[in-house]
Amino acid sequence: MKTKFQRRLTSASSTLSEAAETTAAELGALYPALAQLPATLLQRVAESLQELSVPSGTVVFDEHQPCRGFPFVLAGAVRVAKQSAGGRELPLYRVQSGESCIISSSCLLGHAEYNARGTAEGPTTLALLPRPLFDELLGQAVFRDFVFALFSERMAELMQLVEEVAFRKLDQRLAALLLGKGRLVHATHQQLADELGSVREMASRLLKGFAEQGFVKLGREQVEVLDAAGLRKVASVT
Repeated sequence: MKTKFQRRLTSASSTLSEAAETTAAELGALYPALAQLPATLLQRVAESLQELSVPSGTVVFDEHQPCRGFPFVLAGAVRVAKQSAGGRELPLYRVQSGESCIISSSCLLGHAEYNARGTAEGPTTLALLPRPLFDELLGQAVFRDFVFALFSERMAELMQLVEEVAFRKLDQRLAALLLGKGRLVHATHQQLADELGSVREMASRLLKGFAEQGFVKLGREQVEVLDAAGLRKVASVT
């Protein structure tokens, strides 16, 4: 049975390629706002999308690169981070299927280059909407509302990140990070440090301290939480 998006797409054009219709159907399921566009505009969106599949670890976009279009994530995820001159990273947010990248949105709206790096987490498939069509879609209230609603959500997340970095100690942030990953955390010390925007040596020192207090047990590329209550106490100290 065809989805509402597919039925509208078929009525808009019987000559649309099978590949474009498949991509459009995926988009309609992940991004319902697109299904509410006028049929002719919907057809142009489906025909203009550039689909890109990349393996895990691929840099999708990087600082100082021009933004070529608005990305829709069909599968996988993109990790967006800010990198220092010394190579340290501060994760900003992740873009998953059905979500929007505000770095890309802001670059398109401001006609500016990227100011962060986006890296594929796992095999990832994107559909890129060209800039001219993105500008045209902003004239549609349903698409404009979609872009700015996610923009608002991401800004709230980034403000929370700023508060975490500026006002919470690293041991508090590490304790909270571990608590948010379950009893058994499959990650290296470097990966945990990257998520905190710190260095491996500092993360290792804090983890060793947690282990000495009986909060965690350290293993090869994993951390087992033994005393969640103890970690919660560390995370909540002001």
